[in-house]
Amino acid sequence: MKIQEIAPNVEPGPLLAGAQFVDAYRVAVEGHALEARTAAEKMFARLPRWIEALLRLRNLVVAPFGLKTSGHGEPASGGMIGIFPVVSETPERLVAGFNDHHLDFRVVVDVAALADGQEVTTTTLVKTHNWPGRTYLMVIMPFHRLISRTLLRQVTE
Repeated sequence: MKIQEIAPNVEPGPLLAGAQFVDAYRVAVEGHALEARTAAEKMFARLPRWIEALLRLRNLVVAPFGLKTSGHGEPASGGMIGIFPVVSETPERLVAGFNDHHLDFRVVVDVAALADGQEVTTTTLVKTHNWPGRTYLMVIMPFHRLISRTLLRQVTE
């Protein structure tokens, strides 16, 4: 099982118009029974302790600035996957995320069939609104890359 960083293969416009940052990671999984919601649940429903600790720290730091804290996105008709409101979903694609004062983000989980299994791709899109959003994105980027790979690995477990 190898997590690969890949060139994003999504059209940002319908997902998050004006996104300035997009990245994607992919993993192959055995079997053909995985839908996007199931893959997203495997990724986001159970976070490793070190990620939970980083989220608690993030929430403490951003709360005084009026930014949304984890798990407090806008109500979503699709419910929640972990801490993320579901924006839209099909069996092949789940889109989650929310908009905030400093930036808007979406995380897209795609599932595609392969001859001998499936591949799961997670794509993150971010649109910053101001200098605090750009600064925030710059600060979290090293953590984002590590977290994305770690969560995608959970799909294979």
